[in-house]
Amino acid sequence: MTIANWLSPEFMRPAGWALLHFLWQGTALAALAAVVMALFRRASARYLVAVSILVAMLAAPVATFFYYRDASPAATGTAPAPAVFHLADWRPTPAASFSPQPIAPDLFPWIVQAWLFGVAFFSLRSTGGVLVLERMRRRQSIPAEGRLRELCLQLQNRLGIVRAIRYCQCAWLEAPAVIGWFRPMVFLPVSALTGLSESQLQAVIAHELAHIKRLDSFVNGFQVIVETLLFYHPAVWWLNRRIRTERENTCDDVAIALCGNALEYARALTLMEEWRVAPAMAMAANRGPLSPRIMRLIGINRLRSGLRGIGLTAGALCLSVALVAANAIFGITGKVRAQAVPAAPATPAGKPSPAAKPAPVAKPSPVRSAEPAGAPVPAESYVDGMKAAGLGDLSIDELIALKIQGVTPEYVQKMKELGIRPDADTLVGMKVQGVTPEYISDLRAVGVKVDDDEIIGMKVQGIDAAYVRALQQEGIHADADELIGMKVQGVTPECIRDIHALGLKPTTDEIIGMKVQGITPDYIKALQSAGFKFDVDELIGAKVQGITPEFIEKARKHGFQNLTLDKLIQLKHLGVLDREGQI
Repeated sequence: MTIANWLSPEFMRPAGWALLHFLWQGTALAALAAVVMALFRRASARYLVAVSILVAMLAAPVATFFYYRDASPAATGTAPAPAVFHLADWRPTPAASFSPQPIAPDLFPWIVQAWLFGVAFFSLRSTGGVLVLERMRRRQSIPAEGRLRELCLQLQNRLGIVRAIRYCQCAWLEAPAVIGWFRPMVFLPVSALTGLSESQLQAVIAHELAHIKRLDSFVNGFQVIVETLLFYHPAVWWLNRRIRTERENTCDDVAIALCGNALEYARALTLMEEWRVAPAMAMAANRGPLSPRIMRLIGINRLRSGLRGIGLTAGALCLSVALVAANAIFGITGKVRAQAVPAAPATPAGKPSPAAKPAPVAKPSPVRSAEPAGAPVPAESYVDGMKAAGLGDLSIDELIALKIQGVTPEYVQKMKELGIRPDADTLVGMKVQGVTPEYISDLRAVGVKVDDDEIIGMKVQGIDAAYVRALQQEGIHADADELIGMKVQGVTPECIRDIHALGLKPTTDEIIGMKVQGITPDYIKALQSAGFKFDVDELIGAKVQGITPEFIEKARKHGFQNLTLDKLIQLKHLGVLDREGQI
């Protein structure tokens, strides 16, 4: 016995027709969504359109089911025969003209049965996800306290949320997420608390609270229901992906409006790009494709006009496909009708009357977005500005990195005026380290000539014009590499001054060598106090061989006279003074 035996024909036929008709209905609604969403720039507007179309997708097969059920003559005692449409004139044919003979073979029971099996499978999947989520909610989570809870409550008050919200710390998530419908909980993982700055964490928490304020968890539940019932149509899955994308974009906008730092929030999303461990039923901050969100946040939407055109074209194409599918389904009903209804009367010439041609589909007229005039579209100006500054061949990743770090066309142009022509990676490194045109100009004013890589190295080591000027006052005129070497070894102008006061005039390389070997002014003073006067090379050699003032004093106590550096080194190598009873 199959499931079909449990259901009456009064349910099977309307349900079968509803499932078949949704093939073209879903495609047509998806086309409508693509066209309308392409007309709006605001994520919240696109989100509202997409959710409305999803509601229509669920309503379409329900309305079709009731239409065919009410049109069936089963209530009059005759065999069920659904009312159908002529594709030519789209007018219903009277049900009384049908023959009571059923379709042979009748595929509706098989169609409905396959659909029921699919619904059962996806229902189990969704139920399992909810159970896993509920189990994880109670797993290794502790209430947030102290400064963290105070920050969360401040953001909640600023958003005007009066619902009771629980804030918990956990280790089983990698990114902040909201879980729960009626009693939502915001989970803050340890990785986010330790890996994000306070301003970044504030923006991420605001994103999660925006989900709660907008009741997104209920919409997400509705999406799961629609995916379960209409699982067989790709348009449903496509539209749900768009809804989730626009939902994240909308919450991003709320977070930026509340915290006011788009670049910091973009950096936070960049850090969370690798944090992808989150339950499927949860709404996490790193859910969905992050690269388009980051590009949108930092204003790189140079494909906006192209995507809108693609959306309109794809919508028109899907609408054509929907009409073809509708024609095929109505063709099926036409064949059924041909088996039950007498042939149409011939024309006087003996030829069948030609069917009226369907009216052509009107192309959608360009409609302007209902957004306020003057809405900024910074992407084009940024990309064009970079091209004007000589960086025209940039990848998307390079544009994102440049924009996040605040590299502007003006910054690039000023660098070019100073003779610096770095690539995108070098520009990012320079901006990260805080290299400014003024910094380069100050170095050149004191006679330091630097290239792209040397600039970053000098900035990393904290070399500025004041440091160079102080060295020059001590007679040290070093190039960029020498300056970096001295700064790495901790050479200061005061150290050089003390060495000069002891009668030594080392070169830049000798200063670095002395510092590497740990030769300090105190070491030199101690050797001079022991009666030795070494030059710089001898000092370095003595230190390398382990000659210390204590070793010299020990040699003299054992009767060695007229000591030179070579004799001290020989004694050190032989280990004579280290062996008891030898002297």
